[in-house]
Amino acid sequence: MASNPSSRGEHLLKADRGFSTGSTWISRLFAPGFHKLLDHIHRGLAAGSLEAKLPDGRTRLLGGHAPGVEAKVELKSWRPLVRLMTSGSVGWYRGWADGEWVSPDPPKLFELFVINRRTLGNVGRAKGVSRWRNLLAHSKRANTRANARRNIEAHYDLGNDFYAPWLDDTMTYSSAIFAKPFSADEALEDAQRKKVRALLDRLNLKPGDKLLEVGCGWGGLMEIAAKDYGAEVTGITLSREQKAFTEERLAKAGLTDKTKVELVDYRDVRGTFDAIASVEMVEAVGQEFWPAYLQSIAARLKRGGKAAIQLISLDSETFDAYAASADFIQTYIFPGGMLIDEQRFAAIGREAGLAWEDRKGFNLHYAETLRRWRDRYESAIAENRLPQGFDERFHNLWRYYLMYCEGGFRAGGIDVAQVTLRRT
Repeated sequence: MASNPSSRGEHLLKADRGFSTGSTWISRLFAPGFHKLLDHIHRGLAAGSLEAKLPDGRTRLLGGHAPGVEAKVELKSWRPLVRLMTSGSVGWYRGWADGEWVSPDPPKLFELFVINRRTLGNVGRAKGVSRWRNLLAHSKRANTRANARRNIEAHYDLGNDFYAPWLDDTMTYSSAIFAKPFSADEALEDAQRKKVRALLDRLNLKPGDKLLEVGCGWGGLMEIAAKDYGAEVTGITLSREQKAFTEERLAKAGLTDKTKVELVDYRDVRGTFDAIASVEMVEAVGQEFWPAYLQSIAARLKRGGKAAIQLISLDSETFDAYAASADFIQTYIFPGGMLIDEQRFAAIGREAGLAWEDRKGFNLHYAETLRRWRDRYESAIAENRLPQGFDERFHNLWRYYLMYCEGGFRAGGIDVAQVTLRRT
């Protein structure tokens, strides 16, 4: 009998090949020493607390020094602490996937650790040989032209039929901007359109202006820019799935005469544009290619033209430690990815002739977006609306990804912002 084909998304489940996940016999030999790690976590939780049920049956309250997030975790064995100590967030995920720890509210657990990131130090990061091994594996995915296409395909070409059941009707896969306070009465698609218009309004577009969108996704911004602003829009992507969807979408909207979608790397775009838009694409570039990205933006903009970008950043104080290894997201979800250090990124932009203007952050809006995506994802599973081939292991990976990111944004350790780059 022929063997069953690999499940869809199998390449992400096995993306840690070559990485260290902290699975080791050490946990069975040195379990008593893990109380020292718990002591360190206890001291490092300057705000909030963690109620930890331990494998020996005892319960410890860690932190509690000042009010804050209250989280709970149950350790089924000592192994997840080995994973955490050696392989950081990569190993901590593997522990969860293998049932070695559970929590009634994982986003709260992630939020607690990110809030206390400075006082906890490198508790959640890979160390020693594991750090070097993970960094080496991550470096092999650097976004050269060849790798960039593979990295994008690994995530976005999971299939339009995978994303459609849990994204909103606009097929927008980036942070929305909601009214404050957040209300269930505000539809996600309305908040997504609000985000797109906030970005486009930065560009002072006039009918007939030529707009380039770097990383056009499924075409939501292109449709609004062409229909509501009268722009002539060129969108670029490396995802064949997204290109096909976007072209069909724009044809249905009757916008084929005002739009064009190209399967091309940002480094290979030619021509000059009145304005450029880019939404959460720069995180796929990688630190070594920040100069190339910003030089490309400057080269494609007419003098005095503006680029409006939405980016995800990490605070500068913790960026070096983050960049010195590879975390859960880089390992399993976005190969080759790298969050932005805005100070360095802006400095490189200035060297390329791009002034950094009107930066506005909205991290809690991303936390709300992620919470809604997770609810929609669970509904899609329950209602059997996801395509065949994605098994429970993949669903757990995707759940973890959405929860992990939600906790980071809610804690403020990760931010999302819109900024205008003006060519001087």
